[in-house]
Amino acid sequence: MPSAEPNTVVPERMVDLETARAAHGGRIDQLARKLMVGDPLADAVIAELDRLGKEGRRLLNAGLTDGLESLGPHPPAAIAALLRQVEAVPSWVDPAMLSRGERATISVPPLWFQLCGMSSALVHTYSSPAIARLLVQTGKLTTMAPRRLVETGMWVRQATAPGGLLRGAPGYIATVQVRLLHARMRMAALQHGWDSAEWGTPISQVDVARTWLDFTLTPFHALATAGIELTGAEDRDLYAYWSYVAHLLGLEESFYAEAVDARSARVLLDLLDSTTAPPDDNSRALTTAMIGAQVDALAGGPRPLMPRPALEDLIHGLLRRSFGDALADSLGIPVSSATPFLPLLALVNSQSRRWQTLTADSAEQARRENAAGPSPDAVAALVPGGPAYHRHLHGDTADPAA
Repeated sequence: MPSAEPNTVVPERMVDLETARAAHGGRIDQLARKLMVGDPLADAVIAELDRLGKEGRRLLNAGLTDGLESLGPHPPAAIAALLRQVEAVPSWVDPAMLSRGERATISVPPLWFQLCGMSSALVHTYSSPAIARLLVQTGKLTTMAPRRLVETGMWVRQATAPGGLLRGAPGYIATVQVRLLHARMRMAALQHGWDSAEWGTPISQVDVARTWLDFTLTPFHALATAGIELTGAEDRDLYAYWSYVAHLLGLEESFYAEAVDARSARVLLDLLDSTTAPPDDNSRALTTAMIGAQVDALAGGPRPLMPRPALEDLIHGLLRRSFGDALADSLGIPVSSATPFLPLLALVNSQSRRWQTLTADSAEQARRENAAGPSPDAVAALVPGGPAYHRHLHGDTADPAA
């Protein structure tokens, strides 16, 4: 087992500890401790819901929609504690900041966000053997990849819609629901013999931090390699906005407080990656399934972008350009025949974005067009019964992976 400071339990999943400590000092020991920490507030709510049943779910959903005060003078203790935390808006959050943060995401054409941003986000999440192990343990994710892809996109769309994170708004509710789904999965994994000594707490604070980076740093780095790059102001606004998402997800502020732009976020990612083992067979299985689902989604419409083999080859090329050959090889992403053409594609995207953002009016017009997209009802139709993060809090399923 790796060594650490006295009284620090280090899960076996941590590798290259001494090398990482030379670069990051005592933060490595803090990381080891946080690998053993989940989300006590959310975990307590799941236990309380299991005791209270339908009435507990009713009260929780009412509180998310209408606020803690709507539950009367004596709400259930765990539900009240969670609502109190998410309703305590940090001092650095203001409506203007939330509006600017939304614009950074909405400024990206939806096709490119799906083709490049979403693909890279999920692949990098799967590259962690611990996260991949938890997801594969459900026995369903590789076959449920299309649904998971749509559900993740639904959450991002809700969380980044104008006003989406205001209390009671769809993005606010969905984000807390995602947090509670993590808690449900954590409880299920522990009940089914999860080895915490080896893997740490399932969906630990470290894993949530990694996932947070996979919706900020990872997708926008991938988009930049494809020629769609944020300005410095957009970059800073993006991280301010997603810091509030992190607050709602239950991530401890120590992880994201200093990640104020892509440069500082990369320091956090290096801290996490420096002790993470290379991708394993689970990582590769999930990556292959996700790419297949992405190709099916983009090639299966009435007017497909391009033939399926060419689209798959393009996604492989974009992922390799974003992650580099070493990580792509370890994830089993094939070499792409599209690689020689990607710099030209990036140049075209860069010039197009330059014209779109040339004036305030042109930038606003591009955002309006990007935000239009499919209607919420059309997207919801792709996941009958609603996304898993919604269903498990409405009594529709006891299986968090279903």
